[in-house]
Amino acid sequence: MPIYHRLGQLPPKRHTIFKSPAGAFYYEQLFGTVGFDGMSSLLYHVHRPTQVKAVLDPVDLRPAVAVDHNIMSRKLVGFDVPPANDFLESRTPLLINNDVVVGVAAPRQSLTDYFYKNADSDELLFVHRGAGTLRTMLGTIPFVPGDYLLIPRGMIYQIEFDKTDVPEGTRLFYLESTSPIYTPKRYRNYFGQQLEHSPYSERDFKLPQNLETHDERGDFVIKIKKEGILHTLIYDTHPFDVIGWDGYNFPYGFSIHNFEPITGRIHQPPPVHQTFETKSCVVCSFVPRLYDYHPDAIPAPYNHSNIDSDEVLYYVDGDFMSRNGISPGILTLHPGGIPHGPHPGAMERSIGKTKTDELAVMVDTFRPLKLTKQALGVDDGVYFQSWRE
Repeated sequence: MPIYHRLGQLPPKRHTIFKSPAGAFYYEQLFGTVGFDGMSSLLYHVHRPTQVKAVLDPVDLRPAVAVDHNIMSRKLVGFDVPPANDFLESRTPLLINNDVVVGVAAPRQSLTDYFYKNADSDELLFVHRGAGTLRTMLGTIPFVPGDYLLIPRGMIYQIEFDKTDVPEGTRLFYLESTSPIYTPKRYRNYFGQQLEHSPYSERDFKLPQNLETHDERGDFVIKIKKEGILHTLIYDTHPFDVIGWDGYNFPYGFSIHNFEPITGRIHQPPPVHQTFETKSCVVCSFVPRLYDYHPDAIPAPYNHSNIDSDEVLYYVDGDFMSRNGISPGILTLHPGGIPHGPHPGAMERSIGKTKTDELAVMVDTFRPLKLTKQALGVDDGVYFQSWRE
């Protein structure tokens, strides 16, 4: 996260003695990336953050691949993925490669009985339905429908869902990326500040607040995902014991409703919708916007080939004008190698229209995606034929 943030108490100088009012030492931890060359934050703990008392049996979370080499366009009905009580058990991987995991989740219960850390990947959770609070060792972030929650790798967190959830239950769309998730470079200047032509600014971010500092001893369960394996560790002290921190590496939230669309006289290509980027994929936000204003403009997207990427669209709300038979919670996969475009009639319907109310999240990956067994369980099986006259 290329802006500076701080919470709690800090010594005036890094790597110097820092004690509590009672004279006990606080323990420094560098929470860094890319060795010592990437973004980092400096944390000060009440207790040493290294006190592991037990390591329990691991659980293999690696998804079972059902289709290794895919050329078929797919429609996955995400809301057909059944809910589960446990937050981690509810996370259902649908599309994967060596760089990313794309999936959905329908957790019935909050993650409060244990703590979780993804040691492999940055996580981007999109809140489709439900609200609550993300609790981390660097503070809390309240969230509502439409929020992205970006959780950097190695961050210990819990997540609490409001008891007054929508009747349909909590629904999440998520991305795990083995390369860091950043804001697009072309929207930042040399110093990392968002530029004037960026579709959002720093004031749109939900930064951590209300730092929790727990001075507690006991048996604290932390589940850590590493190389697709879930390890359970028991710590002597509460992991949320940070008395203060500062730096650039921290979780944050951003609402899709704060994305300001870029429009033009003729149809604008998908990069104008880009919201995040990694070395292995990009994330775009399709939001309500005015259509193109050239007198002969065709608002519907033109047919295009994904030669270098697989395209995943997660439909959130509204009327996605280029598709037929789409409703909230559906994912479409348009694989690289074959063209796709508006469904029959969509181009004609779009002519003369002045705006769209669609809301969707798109993930374009730079390596082909494989389908999991869970994905085949919610695949309609006929979407690839939907462009036939």
